[in-house]
Amino acid sequence: MDFDFTDEQEQLRDATRKWVDKGYSFERRRGIAKAGGFSREAYGQLAELGLTGLYIPEAQRGLGMGPVDGMVVMEELGRGIVLEPFTQTLMAGAVLSGYAPEAVQSAWLPKIASGERLVVLAYQERPARYHFEKCEAKAAPASAGWALTATKSLVAAGDQADAFMVPALVKGKMALFLVERATAGVTTYGYGTQDGARAAEVIFEDASATLITLEGLTALTHAMDIGIAASCAEAVGVMDKILAITVEYLNTRKQFGVAISSFQALRHRVADMKMQLELARSMSYYASLKLNAPTEERRRALARAKYQLGVSMRFVGQQAVQLHGGIAVTDEYIVSHYFKKLTQLEMTFGDTLHHLGEVSRQMQDTAGVFA
Repeated sequence: MDFDFTDEQEQLRDATRKWVDKGYSFERRRGIAKAGGFSREAYGQLAELGLTGLYIPEAQRGLGMGPVDGMVVMEELGRGIVLEPFTQTLMAGAVLSGYAPEAVQSAWLPKIASGERLVVLAYQERPARYHFEKCEAKAAPASAGWALTATKSLVAAGDQADAFMVPALVKGKMALFLVERATAGVTTYGYGTQDGARAAEVIFEDASATLITLEGLTALTHAMDIGIAASCAEAVGVMDKILAITVEYLNTRKQFGVAISSFQALRHRVADMKMQLELARSMSYYASLKLNAPTEERRRALARAKYQLGVSMRFVGQQAVQLHGGIAVTDEYIVSHYFKKLTQLEMTFGDTLHHLGEVSRQMQDTAGVFA
């Protein structure tokens, strides 16, 4: 099997990395976080690179690329711990392209591809925790389409987005709707998240909605798997960078007149970090390559990947802090921000224990030592 990236994918990686290195410095990121956690200007620059159209067909003015291309971009954005919700853009592009009627696609996909519109998924409800299939939101036919009533939590950039993809029950079955933020009956309450980004509580009160698909659970499951794969790739980028920062620190910091990188015990810990990073990278590849697999196979693969990424994120993040010492938990030093990002990613779209449970639940009857 050929695991080499194509020339186009390497060019995509290079373009994204150059933007992160030159256009999204740590100082700029700190400024965006202090200003609320989302920059329309920075998001527009991602659009200028063509990245917001990554999963959108060429017929709708997108790039028409696939999961591996998305993985490449997310790794580079992870290296810069970019705050703008690019994972949400990938999810919106894929879901609308794959499930929405032609009229909805034509109205929204070109605007998403150009960066003119930001569409995010509003699925989280307080009683559900990580079980996204649990839904209390309701939708009913109305004179001008559908009326939707729901309360959704932790909506990425919820008070800045232009529209939401919202799962809601129709006669007891989940459907998926598109709701514009500016429509009557939509109220948002924004706040900063632990990693410096932005989220919101969003309340829908008989809000006018457009139907994406009545097969809402199928579409939502696909969206969640895209989100998991993107988060895994982003985490690889975060870990890659935090390891590089740690190695540089060990080569610079001196004790007893020598660089502490010469201490064998510390070298062993760095080697363990590298092993966890490469294990995580291989599982991220696995997740992205399985995104187009049949649903059951895809779900098993994504749960396995997210479990391993959770283990690796915790180990690499904790070791980086330990090897730096107290400076690593100060707000002024960059490592603390990478550590917070890893902590948040570990809990995004289901934490490690949740996905361990999913792996166990999805095992075949023949699995185990007693088979």
